Amino acid sequence: MMCTDEWSGYNRLPEKNRRHATVNHSPGQREWPRGDGGDGIREVHDNTLEGLWAALRTFLRPFRGVSKHYLSQYVAVFQWAYNLKETIPDTLRILMGITSNAT
Repeated sequence: MMCTDEWSGYNRLPEKNRRHATVNHSPGQREWPRGDGGDGIREVHDNTLEGLWAALRTFLRPFRGVSKHYLSQYVAVFQWAYNLKETIPDTLRILMGITSNAT
């Protein structure tokens, strides 16, 4: 299931055969986490996604801009490092140095 805010760019997710739940952050609504299952667990929220975007922006900041052509490669490196929480930051810097010298 994809949990997002109500930005119109997400409207096509159901067309892609993805289950989609939203939270409404509009002024006057201010809905944050909510539970849809009646079990008291607030499973519909976008906090994880917002935290992930913040981490990705922090990762990209030292590069001072990334070409759209290479963005997917930068995101793949970020994803690899994020998924391997025990990865030492120096190892990532070394790998990025090797990658930039190879092109």
